[in-house]
Amino acid sequence: MIRAILSIFLWPIWAMMFLFGGIIYSISIIFLPSYRLHFLARILARLFMLFGGQWFRVRGTAPDPGKGPYLYLMNHESLFDGFMMVAGIRHYFTGVGAVEQFSYPVWGYLVKKYGVIPIVRQKQKTAITSMNTLEEAIKKGTSMMIAPEGTRTLTGKLGPFKKGAFHVAKNTGITIVPVGLIGAYKAKNKNDWRITPGVLTTVFGDPIVQAEYEHLSLNELQELVREKISILIVFLQDLLTPQ
Repeated sequence: MIRAILSIFLWPIWAMMFLFGGIIYSISIIFLPSYRLHFLARILARLFMLFGGQWFRVRGTAPDPGKGPYLYLMNHESLFDGFMMVAGIRHYFTGVGAVEQFSYPVWGYLVKKYGVIPIVRQKQKTAITSMNTLEEAIKKGTSMMIAPEGTRTLTGKLGPFKKGAFHVAKNTGITIVPVGLIGAYKAKNKNDWRITPGVLTTVFGDPIVQAEYEHLSLNELQELVREKISILIVFLQDLLTPQ
C-alpha cells in the first residue's frame, strides 16, 4: 500500500523531469552531435534517477575514455538500466535497442538522436544487419553497450545469454567490460508498475582485452563474461547487505 502511494506521487514527478530533460537534450542536439553531449546526458540520467526516488552510485573503476572503444556487457533488470550506464560511463557510447521503443513518445526521439541502433529480435536477418551496423561503428572507434540477456529479467536473477554480443566481440577484437547493475529490479521491475525508492549501483569489472579471449570459443567467452557479471552482482550485494 505504501509503495503504491509513493508511486502515485513519484510517477508524475518523474514524468515532468523526463519531459523537461528531453526538451533540453532535444534542443542541445540541434547544435551539437550526441558524442559531444555525453556530459549533459550523464547529468540528465542522474536527475532521472533522483526524481524517480533513486540514489545513484558507482563502484569499481570506470574505464579510461582514451583507451577504448569498449563493449560494455551488463545484466538487464529495469527501465533504470540505461540511466545507470549513461551516468556511470565517462564517455559517449551507444548500443542496440528493441525497435518498438523507437515509437515511444519523447523516448523514441531521444534514443534515435543518441545513436541507438534498432534491432528486431524476432527477425534474424534484421538482427544480423543491426549487429553488422554496430560492428562498423566499433571499427570507427565508438564504444557499445549490450545486455546479453536480450530482455529484462522477470525474476531478478541473471538470465541466459544470447550470442550476438559475443559474435561482435570476436569479429572486432574490442575490449569487453563486464558491468553489474544492482538495485534496478527492486526499484522498478517489468512485472510491477510501482516504483520503490532506493539505491542504484553500477559496478565495473576489470576489462577483458582481446588477448585474454581470442583463444576462447564463443560459448567459452559467453560463460566467462556471464560468470564475471554474476560475481560482480553477488559480491556487491553481499557487501551492501547489513550484517
